[in-house]
Amino acid sequence: MFSKSSMKSVFAFLARIYRVAFLTAAITVLCFAVLGLAQSQQGQSQQPATDQQNQPNQQNPNSTGEAGGPRGDIGPIAVPKKPDAEPPKKDQGPKPKPVEGMPNFSISVKVPVVTLDVGVLSKDGMFIPGLHQQNFRVLEDGVPQSISSFNQTQGPITAVILTEFANNDYFYQFAYDSLIASYTFAQTLKKDDWIALISYDLRAHILQDFTQDKRAIQSSISMLRPGMAFSQETNLFDALYDTIDRLKGVEGRKYIILVSTGRDTFSKKTLDQILKKIQGSKDIAIYSIGTGQAWRNYLESHGALRYPYACDLTDFSCSTTYAQADNQMRTFARMTGGRAYFPLFQASFRDAFADIGQTIRNQYSISYHPTNRTQDGSFRKIKVELVDEAGQPLKMRNEKGKEVKYQIIAREGYKARQEVE
Repeated sequence: MFSKSSMKSVFAFLARIYRVAFLTAAITVLCFAVLGLAQSQQGQSQQPATDQQNQPNQQNPNSTGEAGGPRGDIGPIAVPKKPDAEPPKKDQGPKPKPVEGMPNFSISVKVPVVTLDVGVLSKDGMFIPGLHQQNFRVLEDGVPQSISSFNQTQGPITAVILTEFANNDYFYQFAYDSLIASYTFAQTLKKDDWIALISYDLRAHILQDFTQDKRAIQSSISMLRPGMAFSQETNLFDALYDTIDRLKGVEGRKYIILVSTGRDTFSKKTLDQILKKIQGSKDIAIYSIGTGQAWRNYLESHGALRYPYACDLTDFSCSTTYAQADNQMRTFARMTGGRAYFPLFQASFRDAFADIGQTIRNQYSISYHPTNRTQDGSFRKIKVELVDEAGQPLKMRNEKGKEVKYQIIAREGYKARQEVE
């Protein structure tokens, strides 16, 4: 049996052991608690980054960051980003040194181009095809020009029917001829043609603006009735002058089908002014259709043209007045490369317009740069000739070997630009 003193020694020893064990356990628990707290804080700091990575349309964490370097555990590694390389500049050579007192300016040179529509017609008025560039010789003021472009064209037309429609207390035949001529020309139109209709007496009246509807033109013509015009005056010069002005804004080649007696009674413009206007016009050809020819022949054969009522009270001779009117119609056509017709009967109108259609739908287009580039506003005369390989006048022969006569339809010239224009 143990004594009391030995029992106290044993209990004291066990108490020290329990005390050491308790301290050890407490220290261990404290260490685990601190370690758990640190791990929880680290998890909370990484959670937003994880959520951000799970969001759509975000950059891949393994891709290169905006800083220009790869992404590490704690974010992108900052690497200086290189600027985008600029494309190499072409060697433009050394720039000239500026001269003191001299302003900076640029120089531009405009090279004029003259375009001609040339018709080559047989004696019967038929278009002659198959000619080549070397068959044409163009002279400007007598100087040969070098042709830069050449082709044979056939296509739609852009035209204005300018018809005289005035009251005449004695002769309605002029108005009837105007209606017949206008309606006959409207029947020859094709679906791609652009046509406008203008009538005139004391002033011009736009009956139909440009249209491709042939029925609209015919409907406007049907509204005209002899004796229902606004005036008996026939201001041809004013109406033609105004029509040319209206065509300035229309691109391409234009035609004026002038249906008229050729007489002018009360215009503000003079004959000299309208001739200068025609000379300065561009890409416009006038085809004249004289009216009242059959009635005039009848009056002249019966001696009625000597009476004043046949034309105008102030005219000294009606025969001279109408002869001058015909000459004006021919001059308008000749200056622009058109033709003048004076039909006697209704069938003659159809023949005239068939000839016009054959001419303006089939033609040769010639362009050249004039050797005289002076911009002085002067009028330059143009002459077109047909030549053979040796440069001699071209001679055409038919299937039977007989020489064929031909005529060349081209404008007489053009007005050069002014330097201030």
